[in-house]
Amino acid sequence: MRHSFASLALALGLSACAGSELTSQPGEIGNASLVLRYDDANDRFSLAERGSGKLVVKDGQLDGADKILRQEEVKDPIFGTGRHILLSRHGGGEISLELYPGLPFLLVRESLSNGSAAQIDLDKVVPASFRLDLGKPAAELVTLGTGGLLPADKNPGSYLFLTAADPSSRHGIVAGWLTQDRGSGVLFSSVKDGAVDFKAQIDYGHLRIPAGQSAQLETLAIGAFDDARLGQEAWADAVKKQYAIKLRKSDAVYCTWYADGAGHGGAGNEKNSVELSKFIAKELKPYGLGVIQIDDMWQDGPAINGPRRGFDRVQPNGPYAHGIAPVAQAVAKDGLGFGLWWIPFGRNYQDPAWKDRQDWFSKGLDGKPFDTSWGGTCLDLTHPKVQEHLAALVKLYRSWGVTYFKMDAAWTGTSTKQIYVNDGYKDDNMSAVLPFHDPLKTQIEAYRDGWKLLRKNAGDEIFFSGCCLSQNMRSINCVGLVDAMRVGPDANGDDQRTGPLRGSRLYFMNGRLWWNDPDPAKVRTSGGALSLDSARMSASWVAVSGQFFLISDWLPSLPPERLEVLKRTMAQHDGSARPVDTFDRDMPNTWLLGDDKSGVKRQVIGVFNFEKSPLEVKYSLAKLGLDASKSYHAFDFWADKSLPDVKDSFSSSLVPGSCQVVSVREVEAHPVLISTSRHVSSGILEVENETWKGSTLSGTSSVIGKDSYELRICGLRDGGLNWAPAEAVLSAADTAAGVSLSHEIQDGILRVKILSPVARKVQWSVRFTPSPL
Repeated sequence: MRHSFASLALALGLSACAGSELTSQPGEIGNASLVLRYDDANDRFSLAERGSGKLVVKDGQLDGADKILRQEEVKDPIFGTGRHILLSRHGGGEISLELYPGLPFLLVRESLSNGSAAQIDLDKVVPASFRLDLGKPAAELVTLGTGGLLPADKNPGSYLFLTAADPSSRHGIVAGWLTQDRGSGVLFSSVKDGAVDFKAQIDYGHLRIPAGQSAQLETLAIGAFDDARLGQEAWADAVKKQYAIKLRKSDAVYCTWYADGAGHGGAGNEKNSVELSKFIAKELKPYGLGVIQIDDMWQDGPAINGPRRGFDRVQPNGPYAHGIAPVAQAVAKDGLGFGLWWIPFGRNYQDPAWKDRQDWFSKGLDGKPFDTSWGGTCLDLTHPKVQEHLAALVKLYRSWGVTYFKMDAAWTGTSTKQIYVNDGYKDDNMSAVLPFHDPLKTQIEAYRDGWKLLRKNAGDEIFFSGCCLSQNMRSINCVGLVDAMRVGPDANGDDQRTGPLRGSRLYFMNGRLWWNDPDPAKVRTSGGALSLDSARMSASWVAVSGQFFLISDWLPSLPPERLEVLKRTMAQHDGSARPVDTFDRDMPNTWLLGDDKSGVKRQVIGVFNFEKSPLEVKYSLAKLGLDASKSYHAFDFWADKSLPDVKDSFSSSLVPGSCQVVSVREVEAHPVLISTSRHVSSGILEVENETWKGSTLSGTSSVIGKDSYELRICGLRDGGLNWAPAEAVLSAADTAAGVSLSHEIQDGILRVKILSPVARKVQWSVRFTPSPL
């Protein structure tokens, strides 16, 4: 039998009016954030915010809900001890509505039982639908999902999460799938009677439940937040906890694909890769560039329907005719990691090398190998021979010296069609495949098992970079199994928005679920040359947002000022960055980066004009995320100058294709470190233990050998005093190591210059003599 469970029609008994009050009824549980009420008589649930008591979710319906079985304590191995309301399901199974201390979400868990005498096969399941009440009509709200920032009735649907918010206050609802073990969770919004409705759906393609057995569905999370950006971050944190995600950090990566010049692009070649390695080791490795990754075109096989897919051998007359291993070894000698591009889950059923292995492929409904555009023929990842093949390939690459895997066409592991460019939901007819070798494995389950197999055989130290979501967003269901993921399509041409657009939408996943890979930053002066302003903008956006830094310009040909841009942006900070105008425009233009791990609060405002017209921004301090009761010193990194103190609001004016990166520090009664020359994060990256004691400012900076490093200290006339620098000194150990120091005042800023012959942590201090103004 084949079924498709759909949600019940939304009842119209409750309107989306503001001020709906929570009333005390049986069937209530709560935590510090939410109060859940389940109306057993009408089979409806609602959610209220604990603080205000206002209903924010109502008329919630659960697929197949029957009656309350019990209300009791529940224990979860991830989230601890909470409370739940357990419901029975018509047709068999249970629904659990759960709240846990410290988790600002309602969790909806559902199981299906097959009480029939035959196996059932489910394509889609709609576990829940509900109405939102944010105190505003639907026309004044926006939704944000993988498809972008859109009105609720114009959103095509979103993979994994969906947010609805009031742009004026950021108050909103965040719904997202906590798990993705067997199904691809999606969410839809619509408008009815002036209110926004959400529908939660799980696409399985085939969820086969044998007679007499049960299946656990994916877990849905629903929460309400004063700032929906924080809600999205909280959802990502919950998913991170669910899957115990511990990301591997990678240095910045050079990718050969987009490089201009003969023999540079594509996979590069033996000679150029060795030349590049020596250049990077000398010029850029100390600044964070640590991996050379060669891209498509190294491998053998016929080029049919996309790239060659003979991934077990190089082209005999290709760019690496002597093999990958000699180049990987040369790169390793320079102290760099070596990366290799390949497609793990797609092959070519027409390749003569595969004529006797046709049973290794998944099959379409016509019984033929399931072939998809560019990605090729999808492997049946449940087949033991396929698993042996993938394990052998991974071990082969390790023997060559590969330490970084870039794995493309990831969606082929789900046996679905390519639908490039895919952002919002598109029905890809996921069920159009015959049963796998293991017929009880779903497509998402097989996909995730494929990633786990690669990791088991690669080892824990290998960095996994997935590619890419835009080929088919089913690729997103490898959360917790890759370290980085390309979040957008290829960054071809002169459109600088491609990667930042997707990286902004999914910013809250970055550093939690994986590192967002927006595709390479560009600083080039040929082959699609950028102005210096645009080069700074491209690299600074990645640096400020803290996303995965790649570069694909032919580095040895870059002039010094472009290399300088890379030196000041490539290293990855560990601060917290979020866009200010997330719910105001689809392409946010302003970010706030913050960090207080060093003992002081460092904050950086980044404004980026990706448009073709001038940009004027003005934000109140509260909107930015700063303390509206404070005044702030400001320093423009790229202009290398101090700005007037920021009070009440911050404004910026930018020409097209430019940026402004401004560090800000609260005005105190004494001098403070406002910026450094090391990186656009202005001290977040490398400064530790900044301390003011007596009349001395001191700290520790991790400096690069032979790099002229500068501390920028402001506030020389704060606290009603004139603070004259009396002495700037280094520790005795630094002086003995040959580190030098000098200082001077320019335009009210004390600039302390430090030069070390080698990379080291330098301890510095500046003693001031105060006098009345």
